[in-house]
Amino acid sequence: MTNKLFGTDGVRGKANSFPMNVDFALDLARVLSGFACNEKKRIAIAKDTRISGDMLESALCSGFMENGIDVVLLGVVPTPLVTLFTKNLDVDLAIMITASHNPYFDNGFKLINSKGDKFDDDFYRIVEEKIENKEFNKNKDNNIGKCIKNEDVVEEYISKIRDIAPNYKALSGLRVVLDCANGSYFYILPQIFKDLGAGVISINNEPNGYNINENCGSQHTDELAKTVVESKADFGIAVDGDGDRIILVDNDGKVIDGDQLLCFLANYMKKQGTLDNNIVVSTEWSNLGLNEYLSKNGFKYFKSKVGERYVIDLMREKDAVLGGELVGHIVLSKHARSGDAAVTAVVIALAYLDEKKKMSEIFPLFNPYPCVIENIRFSDKEFMLESVEHDDVKEALIKAKLELGDDSNLIARKSGTEPVIKLRVEGKDAKLVEEIATRLKGLIEKYKK
Repeated sequence: MTNKLFGTDGVRGKANSFPMNVDFALDLARVLSGFACNEKKRIAIAKDTRISGDMLESALCSGFMENGIDVVLLGVVPTPLVTLFTKNLDVDLAIMITASHNPYFDNGFKLINSKGDKFDDDFYRIVEEKIENKEFNKNKDNNIGKCIKNEDVVEEYISKIRDIAPNYKALSGLRVVLDCANGSYFYILPQIFKDLGAGVISINNEPNGYNINENCGSQHTDELAKTVVESKADFGIAVDGDGDRIILVDNDGKVIDGDQLLCFLANYMKKQGTLDNNIVVSTEWSNLGLNEYLSKNGFKYFKSKVGERYVIDLMREKDAVLGGELVGHIVLSKHARSGDAAVTAVVIALAYLDEKKKMSEIFPLFNPYPCVIENIRFSDKEFMLESVEHDDVKEALIKAKLELGDDSNLIARKSGTEPVIKLRVEGKDAKLVEEIATRLKGLIEKYKK
């Protein structure tokens, strides 16, 4: 059974509309109170900077506290802080209120278990069923939960990331531009780099509730690239609204994606003796050039399904310490439990200084295969789910794969967070790749309705 609401990274939607409204937040808290808060009777809640965060936080608090569950409020912090510190907060679970890289008018709930990991599909399926059936916890004792603010966790997080560097001046001489996406890292990321001695130019670090991810951050790098070039910085870093993804811009303003970053980090960690088993994990969405590069350079490479959660699962299965996705979720598991832009940024900076070359001289590490990616948006999730199940679409996908031949990649993926079919066509022949992508996109769009 496919979950209707929860995808690979929780639930998202337009704020103040179902399911991202007060009623759903209350119902979610009431269900979780009885279903998932049975041991500690305590939960942590965090949020990013979007305007709807306070509203949804208040609704969640009400739903938990009316059922005798204590709530620890972490305030505005990045998702990787929550995944890293949940196990130390003596809670049953944590909720991060965020829609990640989406615009301000969206929001979402990421649910994190007591160990700091995302929940699986079965957990979400049960939660959905209980919400739909109004199976709420019965607070027979009529206890009321307390609300507790934790104001220490941010400094603990900053201190832990500073400790990745060999000393507090390890980044002296570095000049870097940081695009904070007007999100959760708006003061945390610049503080970390300043503490380590870097010269920092911060942009998009003045959130107002409405400007999170607005023409900035990991999805919009034009301003970052321009600032890097004009300021003659060594490189630029862009994060997304909740800080679990990172994009690098070199000294010439060129964007370096997650696949290239994985190769760069793999080389550095291998040299430092910290890449356990010489293993790198990515997803089936990564460029085929990544596989070629890693294989030729003595690394072991494994691919998971698309989604950070699946990357982490495969990393644990293979005893890997480095994994990530093309879009910039980079997991360095010796320092973080999930994609962590601050951790990754510091390690990138250390690796850069170790190379003693300009970023533009380091990248690209491999030449990617010709690839076309199309995000085909639907008005409704149900239409999206049905679109690639039609016989003509299935047959066209099979035919296209045969046309592309060996050393190719064809994926028509249902997004786990929004009503979008993500189409990826990759192969050796750029013209053929373009033709097939155009043809398949047109066919799938027939079913948008």
